[in-house]
Amino acid sequence: MKHLIDPTDLTREETDAIVALGEDIIENREKYSHVMDGKKLATLFYEPSTRTRLSFTAAMMELGGNVLGFSDARSSSVSKGETVEDTVRVVGCFADIIAMRHFLEGAPLAASAVSKVPIINAGDGSHSHPTQTLTDLLTIKRELGRLNDLTIGFCGDLRFGRTVHSLIKALSRYEGIRVVLIAPDELRLPDYIIQDVCVKNGIPYREVRTMEEVLPELDILYMTRVQKERFLDEDEFDRIKDSFILDCEKMKLAKEKMAVLHPLPRVNEILKEVDDDPRAAYFRQVENGKFVRMALLCKLIKWKDEPGHETPALEESGIKLIDPFGWHCSNPKCICNNEQIRPLFRMSGSGIERCVYCDTKARRN
Repeated sequence: MKHLIDPTDLTREETDAIVALGEDIIENREKYSHVMDGKKLATLFYEPSTRTRLSFTAAMMELGGNVLGFSDARSSSVSKGETVEDTVRVVGCFADIIAMRHFLEGAPLAASAVSKVPIINAGDGSHSHPTQTLTDLLTIKRELGRLNDLTIGFCGDLRFGRTVHSLIKALSRYEGIRVVLIAPDELRLPDYIIQDVCVKNGIPYREVRTMEEVLPELDILYMTRVQKERFLDEDEFDRIKDSFILDCEKMKLAKEKMAVLHPLPRVNEILKEVDDDPRAAYFRQVENGKFVRMALLCKLIKWKDEPGHETPALEESGIKLIDPFGWHCSNPKCICNNEQIRPLFRMSGSGIERCVYCDTKARRN
């Protein structure tokens, strides 16, 4: 059975197949209007969501299927103390596939270990957001016509931005990718992503402090919000914030065919005046999210009983197990520190043990 917890759970061939199916759905929507007749999607959203939850719902409905679940965990047995694993075991009796968003990092992975239906990670804390990544890939393909030979600039909060981490992982499988990281020191991309993804895969990258110095060379500008709450010094925030606001004047520096993406919601990092620029793709990106989730639902349900598309069990995937009595995950928001989940750790490319569930460094007790 195939789950989607991290972008790397899909091979490049599987990713390309989902993107291609999304494009076909856009061109032939009527052909797919009944492919999910009799099927049910459960949406288990433990934290607020607008675009992701509604796009999953719209996707399943347009395929002819039905949707059940909750958008507020307080209205479920979670409020009585039910664990993620038990919730998934129960909901799997009623649904053919589950999409889960959770505030605890690693919760969808823990769920997949006990689920009898495919699990889709719809966002787990600041860790990963693979369906947004598929949305981004479909958008890039539609805007530029390719996923190879691209220079992509990531701007804003690169430290905590799960969409940034996920997209860099996915693009690392394509040829000719060049990454430009535009962020203040406080919000720079974590070193483990740089080492384990960029360096390991030979992806050229550089870090800069303003978007103006690199806009002329970018094919994609991926904007994220610079979060004021991440700064201890408000004066420091005030000093750098204007460097990360995209306006029409800065857009004059960009290529004619560049595309601006943003996972949304935005605050003030893209001025509304940019919305009328044909290179502003972020609202088209939202609609692409529905189509790519339609494709993903079709593929995961098809692959459920099809050989060659299995997600290996954790113990079978080359993970190094470390005695949980000697080590612990240092992330208080990890599922293994909040529910009775056995800690698991893997060696990263930099030689450091990291939590399987959230990628945080392991610590000795």
